[in-house]
Amino acid sequence: MDMPKKKRTVAAQAAERGPLPSIPPELVEQLVQGPMTPQDVQALFLSFKKAVIERAMNAELTQHLGYEVGQPKPEGQRNERNGASGKTVITDTGAVRIEVPRDREGGFEPILIPKHERRFTGFDDKIVAMYARGMSVREIQGFLSESYGTQVSPDFISSVTDEVMAEAAAWQNRPLEPMYPVVFFDALRVKIRDDGVVSNKAVYLALGVLPDGSRDVLGLWIEQTEGAKFWLKVFNELKTRGCQDILIAVVDGLKGLTEAIGAAYPRTTVQTCIVHLIRNSLDYASYRDRKSLAQALRPIYTAASADAAAELLEAFAAGPWGAKYPSVAAAWRRAWEHVVPFFVFAPDIRRVIYTTNAIESLNMQLRKIIKTRGHFPSDEAATKLLWLAIRNVLAKAVRPAYDWKAAMNQFAVLFGERFTLARA
Repeated sequence: MDMPKKKRTVAAQAAERGPLPSIPPELVEQLVQGPMTPQDVQALFLSFKKAVIERAMNAELTQHLGYEVGQPKPEGQRNERNGASGKTVITDTGAVRIEVPRDREGGFEPILIPKHERRFTGFDDKIVAMYARGMSVREIQGFLSESYGTQVSPDFISSVTDEVMAEAAAWQNRPLEPMYPVVFFDALRVKIRDDGVVSNKAVYLALGVLPDGSRDVLGLWIEQTEGAKFWLKVFNELKTRGCQDILIAVVDGLKGLTEAIGAAYPRTTVQTCIVHLIRNSLDYASYRDRKSLAQALRPIYTAASADAAAELLEAFAAGPWGAKYPSVAAAWRRAWEHVVPFFVFAPDIRRVIYTTNAIESLNMQLRKIIKTRGHFPSDEAATKLLWLAIRNVLAKAVRPAYDWKAAMNQFAVLFGERFTLARA
C-alpha cells in the first residue's frame, strides 16, 4: 500500500533535485545589462525558455532524422527538415510563442511538447493545486490572467483537472493492509446536481489506523441514501482490496453500518464515538448549561467498568441534570449497546478510539474547500475535488495516534494473533 509521504521542506526538495545546470558568467553578463524590473526578469525568463525549448525540439528532430543541421542526409533517406510551424504554449511563467520544427514526411512527434499539447510541464500542476484548494474555475482563470497574462477557457481548466480522475480511481482501488486495529467511519454532506435537480448527498469516509499507528484514508463513497445494503457494498469492497480484519470500528450513528459490518466482519467490535455522543447530548441543553452538563457526563465515560458506568448513568438520570434534560439520559441508553465495549479497553486504547477527531479534522478541511462551491454538477466532479483535497492532506506528515506504543501492547493482549500476525 502506498503510505502517506511526509511533506518535504523547500530545502529538501532543492537537495533532491540536485545541482542546477551552470550558466556561463559571460552569458549572464550579456543578458543582464543593468537593473531590471520584475517584468523585465519575467520577459527574459520567457525568452530564455523559448530559446531552450526550441533548441531541445530541434535536437529531438536531429535524433529523429539521424543527421545534424548542415550535414548531408544518410544515403537513401528522403526525409529531411521542412521548416517550422508556430505554436503558443502556456508555461508556469506565462504564454510564449515557439517555433516547432517539422520534417517533410510528417512523422516527427516531439516528446518535450507533444502534438496538440499547449501546456508545458509544470503549468498543469499549478492548476490542479489551485483547484485542490477549492478555487473555482473562474477564480483560477482570474489568477492565471493576473499573474501570468494567460487567458484560458473553463473547458481547458476542466480538462486539466479531469486528468486526475484516473489517479483517483487507482487510489480508490489500491490494495489495503490485511488488518486495521481501528477504522473511523464518518460522513459529510455535499450538494450535487442529479438529473437537473440539486440534492444533498453524503460523502462517506473511512480513516484507518495502521498497525504502526499511522493513519490513512481507505476510501470515499458518495451516496444519497445510506443503509445496510450500501454499507455491505463498502465492506465487500474493502475485503476485495485486501482488508480481511478490522479490530474496532468507531462510528457515529451511521444507519445500517452495524448490521453490515456484522455480516462482513463478524469479529469486529463496533464502538460509538464518545465525543459525538457528548456533543449530541449538549444539543439538548441551553448554551449556558453546556459546560456544566459536559462535566456532569464525564464520570460516566471515564468509569472503570461498564457496570460502574451504568450506575453513574442512572444516577445522572435521577439527578437534577436528568430531571432538566431527560432526553440526554435517553440518548445514552439508546446508544448503550455500542458504548459498553469502550469500558473493556485499557486507557491506552481508549485514548485512540475515544473520538473521531482524526477524521473530523479531515472533514473540517474538506468542508472548507467545498463550502464555496455551492453545488457540484455530478458525482464525478465532487469526487475529483475531494480526492485532490485528500491527496493534499495525505501529503502532510501523518503522525501515529497518541501514545501508540502503549496501545500496541494492549491490542496484542486483547486481540492476540489477530493483531500480532498481521504485523509480522
